Amino acid sequence: MSDATRLQALLDAMPPVRALGVRVARCDVDGVVLEAPLALNVNDKACAFGGSLASLLTLAAWGALESALQRRGVRAEVFVADSRLDYTAPLYGDLRAEADAPDAAALGALLHKLAGRGRGGIVLEARVVDAEGRAVTTLRGRYAAVATR
Repeated sequence: MSDATRLQALLDAMPPVRALGVRVARCDVDGVVLEAPLALNVNDKACAFGGSLASLLTLAAWGALESALQRRGVRAEVFVADSRLDYTAPLYGDLRAEADAPDAAALGALLHKLAGRGRGGIVLEARVVDAEGRAVTTLRGRYAAVATR
C-alpha cells in the first residue's frame, strides 16, 4: 500500500475529516499535501471557514509525521499537543495544505526519545496556499508521539 493510500485510509476513518472532503494529493518522503473543496468548507463570507483551515493544517502536519514514522517502521501514536495559527488572507478557492517532512535532525531526536522514554515531541509547520502558491494560513504545532507495541 502506498503512503498516500495508507494516509487516505487513516483520514477516511475519522467522520469529521470525511465531512471536510479531505483528499491526499501527495504523501511521500518530501511531505504531505492535503486538499479539500471550498464547497464543503465555506463560511458566510464565501471564503474558506477558519475551522476547516485549522483542521486541514493540523492533519497535514500530523500526516507528515505519521508517514515519516511509518516509513521507518516505528510504531507510535501521534497527537497534536498545541499549535499556533496565523491567518493572513482569506481563501476564496479550494483548500490546499502543505506540510514538509520532519527535519532530519528533529526527527532523529524524536526517534531517540521514543526509543529511550517511549514518548517524545517535535515541532512541525504547515501552510495553506492559494491558487498562486502564496501562504494564506500557517500553523506551527507541537506534536507528541507515544510508542505502541
